[in-house]
Amino acid sequence: MGDLADKLMEELECRTPFTIPIFGGIPVPESCIMTWIIMAVLVIASIIFTKTMKVVPKGAQCLVEGFICWMDNFFLEILGPKGKKYLPILETLLLYIGISNVIGLFGLRPPTKDLGVTATLAIFAILLIQYSGIREKGAKGWLKGFKEPMAFMLPLNVLELIIKPLSLCMRLFGNVLGAFVIMELIKLIVPVGLPLVFSFYFDVFDGCIQAYVFVFLTSLFMSEAMEEE
Repeated sequence: MGDLADKLMEELECRTPFTIPIFGGIPVPESCIMTWIIMAVLVIASIIFTKTMKVVPKGAQCLVEGFICWMDNFFLEILGPKGKKYLPILETLLLYIGISNVIGLFGLRPPTKDLGVTATLAIFAILLIQYSGIREKGAKGWLKGFKEPMAFMLPLNVLELIIKPLSLCMRLFGNVLGAFVIMELIKLIVPVGLPLVFSFYFDVFDGCIQAYVFVFLTSLFMSEAMEEE
């Protein structure tokens, strides 16, 4: 169990593989490097797929277009027609978190294991939620919403601005880290064979579920923020 504790502490550390040699050396966390890699993969993939697009889709284009249509319908079902303008950012968020959770299958450290990354994602999500509310209802309507359903609810509604990002952050971080702990326990009990099966489950299925839940809650909160009283 001592080894497990050491590995857990190692996972919680924000590793710094190298520094940028300017201004005395700026440390670059491993989660940041992994994020750069994911960004590069998404940009390159988008360039490749858009360059080879045909009027009559075939093969990989059918899969990509089908996935994009699924994401569009998923978010529009929650947000309604007003949510169309937010599709690019929400879909990019889904892709980033999904890939971040899946790369563990290839022996890479998911950036979502870094509390700083999940906290940043949660803060970004809550800012997007409030922005959508202000944009759709106006500043006056947005501020008025803090007094709903009654004026004495104002302190609780303001507190909710902190609770929502905290819940998003801890849910994503806790599930990713929890999967790591379970995997290490399985390796201690059955070191051969079984870990591969569970690794596939936690890195692919559970990782995709966590990405789905994060963007689902974000879009649900956005829908509530945009709702007319």
